[in-house]
Order: sequence, then C-alpha cells, then structure tokens
Amino acid sequence: MEQCALLFGTTGSNGRDRSLRSVRHPAPRFCLCHSWEPERREICLCVWIVHRIKTGPRLQHPENNTGKHILTIIQEQPIRKNVTRQIHEHEQENELREQMSGYKRMRRQHQKQLIALENKLKAEMDEHRLKLQKEVETHANNSSIELEKLAKKQVAIMEKEAKVTAADEKKFQQQILAQQKKDLATFLESQKKQYKLCKEKIKEEMNEDHSTPKKEKQERISKHKENLQHTQAEEEAHLLSQQRLFYDKNCRFFRRKTMVKRHEMEQQNIREELNKKRTQKEMEHAMLIRHDESTRELEYRQLHTLQKLRMDLIRLQHQTELENQLEYNKRRERELHRKHFMELRQQPKNLKAMEMQIKKQFQDTCKVQTKQYKALKNHQLEVTPKSEHKTILKSLKDEQTRKLAILAEQYEQSINEMMASQALRLDEAQEAECQALRLQLQQEMELLNAYQSKIKMQTEAQHERELQKLEQRVSLRRAHLEQKIEEELAALQKERSERIKFLLERQEREIETFDMESLRLGFGNSVTLDYPKEDYR
Repeated sequence: MEQCALLFGTTGSNGRDRSLRSVRHPAPRFCLCHSWEPERREICLCVWIVHRIKTGPRLQHPENNTGKHILTIIQEQPIRKNVTRQIHEHEQENELREQMSGYKRMRRQHQKQLIALENKLKAEMDEHRLKLQKEVETHANNSSIELEKLAKKQVAIMEKEAKVTAADEKKFQQQILAQQKKDLATFLESQKKQYKLCKEKIKEEMNEDHSTPKKEKQERISKHKENLQHTQAEEEAHLLSQQRLFYDKNCRFFRRKTMVKRHEMEQQNIREELNKKRTQKEMEHAMLIRHDESTRELEYRQLHTLQKLRMDLIRLQHQTELENQLEYNKRRERELHRKHFMELRQQPKNLKAMEMQIKKQFQDTCKVQTKQYKALKNHQLEVTPKSEHKTILKSLKDEQTRKLAILAEQYEQSINEMMASQALRLDEAQEAECQALRLQLQQEMELLNAYQSKIKMQTEAQHERELQKLEQRVSLRRAHLEQKIEEELAALQKERSERIKFLLERQEREIETFDMESLRLGFGNSVTLDYPKEDYR
C-alpha cells in the first residue's frame, strides 16, 4: 500500500494531491471510483469532509463521471450523518488518548523524580558516612601517634632521671668518702697528739721516780708505747669499720630512695598514660555521639524531603485527576447539551414526519371508507327501487361526510396529542438524561474523591511507618552506641586497674627483695638516712 491522493486535483509525481497535501490516508493503488468498497469509499469521504471543514472553500472538480458521482454521494443525508458521527468519535478518542498519554507521562515523570531524589539522598548519605569514617580513622591515628609520643617522652624522662640518679649517687658517695677521709685525718691527728701527750706524761712520771732502775723504766715506757699504739690501731680500725658501715648503709638507703622515686615516676607515667587513653576514649565517644546525632538529623531531613516531594507529587497528581474529571464532566455536559439541542432541532422534522404518517393513515382510512361507502351505495341502489335512489344517495353522502368529519377530528386530535406527548416525552427524556448524567458524574466524582482520599491515607500511613521505622532504627543504633561506650569504658577501667595492680605488685616485690637483701646485709629496713653533717644531699 502507498500514500495516495484523495478525491480530486492534479496528482504530482510523488502520488500526492497538490491541493490536499496534508490529507493522506492508506488507500489502494487505484483512484476513488465506483469499483471501491463501500467502507473504504466512506472513509475517504470522511477525510475529505474533514479537509473541507478545515479549508473552507469548495474544491474544483474536473467534469468527469467520477467527480459527479462523488458529489452525488456527498449530498446523501445518511452518509453525512455517519461521517459527522465518525469524525466526532475520532476527535473524542484522540482527546481521551491524549489525556491518558499525558497522565501516564506525568506518572512516569513523578516516578523519575522520586528515583532521582532517592539516588541523590543515598549519595549524600554515603558521602556523609565516608566523611565520618575518615574522621574516626584520623582520630584513631592521632591517638596512636600521641600515645607513641607520650611513651617516647616517658622513656626519655626515665633515662634522663636514671642518669641524674647515677650522677647524684656518685656525688653522694664521693661526698661521704671525702668526709670520712677528713674525719680519719682528724682522728689520726688527734691520736698523734694524744700519743705525744701520753709519752711526755710517762717520761715525766719516770723522771720523777728515781728509785726505779733505768732499764726497767725503759721497759715500762716501751710497753706503754706498745699498748698505746695497739689501742690507737684498734680505734683506727674501729673507725674505718664504722665509716665503711656508714658508707654502705647510706649508699643502700640512697638506692632505696632512688628506687622509691623511680617507682613514683613509673606510677606517674602509667597514670599519665591511662589518663591520656581515657581522655582520648572520651573524645572518641563524644565524636561518635556527635556523628550519631548528625546522622540522625540527616536521616530525618532526608526522610522529610522525600515524603514532602511524594506528597507534592501526589497532590499534583490528584489535582490533575480532578481537573481531568472536571473537564470530562464539562465535555459530557456539552455533549449532552449538543445532543439535546440536535434533538430539539430535529424534533420539528420528526413531528412533521409523524404528522405526515398520521395524515397518510388518515388518507388511507378515508380511501378505505370511500371504497366501503361506494360498495354500500352500489348494494343499496341494487336492492332499493329507483325512486328511492336519490334519498339513499343523499343519506349515504351525509353519513359519509359526518363520519369523515369525525374521523378527521379524531386524527387532528391524535396529531395534537402526539405533538404534545412527544414534546413532553422529549422534555422528560432530556431531563431524565440530565439527571442521570449528573448522578453518574457525581458518583464518579465521589469515587475519585474516595480513591484520592484512600491514596492520601495510604501515603500518610506509609510515611508514619517510615517515620516509626526510622525512629526505631535511630534508637536501636543509639542504644548499641551507648552499650559500646559502656563496654569500652569498662574495658578501659579494667585495663587501668590491672596495669596499676601489676605495677604496684612488681614494685612491692622489688621493695621486698631490696629490704630482704638489706636485712641480710645487716642494715635493717629503716628508710631514714644518717647523712653527714655537711649538706651534700
């Protein structure tokens, strides 16, 4: 099949009518003529009439048999009515189809908007969570770095303190040795003076004693010197022993004091480390709580945005449905008004046709009665004498005239009653149609309102379920976060207690071991140091 020209005009090389370029219809390869099927010829006539309505001026047809036959067909009343009806139905179908297509396009567009918004909100949530995750990782890395720095700082401080302690111990030992050396020199000088005094005293005593021989005196002086030297040697040895004991005891006590000081620094370091960990953990928990609150706010804001868009789209959809329904109602009312108007215009013709039919029936009845009276007249003339024919003819004529007058009056009354009843019946039918249409449109509007209310209630219920689900998810996530915080704090407190307990036990063992060693060496467990008089501490 190809697109061919319809009706008249010169056809170009492309098979289109130059005067009807915009009117095309699938058609056979042959032109419009008597050999076409009735349905196809009627379709072509419909298209031609649509073109005539749009273009206005009458087309010039070539004077040939085909054109004359087409003009004859167009003038036929039934075909014109059928063509007008088909055009009207075609326009209504196009209008409804276009309305439905627009409604479907709107629904698809709304669905695309919702999907696009959901994807946008999902991307925003993913970006938000990635940002929070990076912040948590950064905090964890910074915490590890701070702990490493603190550990290095504490190690450096301990090493420095160990060096200072070693230097102080060495200085302390040197001061004790110097003092003891000085005390020893003083003691030796005192012994030397005492020895000299004792020697002079003995000499004086011997010089005064003239009775004792000289040799005996010498022996007694020598013996006395030996006793004095022995006593001084014992005193010197005792002093050296006391100094050594003093030196060892004070060095031992100094080491114990250094150990206690180191233990205090270790306790301070571990407390500082544990406090640092607790501070970092509290900061982490505060950050997690802040993240949870920001996530909750974002989730509520996104849900509100999505629900608002959904309600706006539903409201727009319902508004469109309502407008389409109102337009449909107006169109139905216009169609009914047009139908009633056409019926009112057609009523005189219908009444005229019915009146003509009644008149025809009247004429037929008159003819029948005329034939009956004629047969009756012939019969009466045959059976009566000729002298009575005139009277019989006159009476039959009067009777026929009377009956015809009655019959005419009856038919006239029938016509009047028919016209009145038809007019009343038309008014009642039109009023009934209006009432039925109004009732139908009202029911359709009520159904539409009920459907829209149902959709709105379902959407609101869906929104309420979504909100409750979000609240449950948020509360559950917050409960898990709080439980996690409690568990981490409990674990941190447990670690703190265990580490402090372990440190104190180790330090206590070190002190006990040191004191046991001191007891074994005979120094006792006193922590009071007997420092020299000089302040060399």
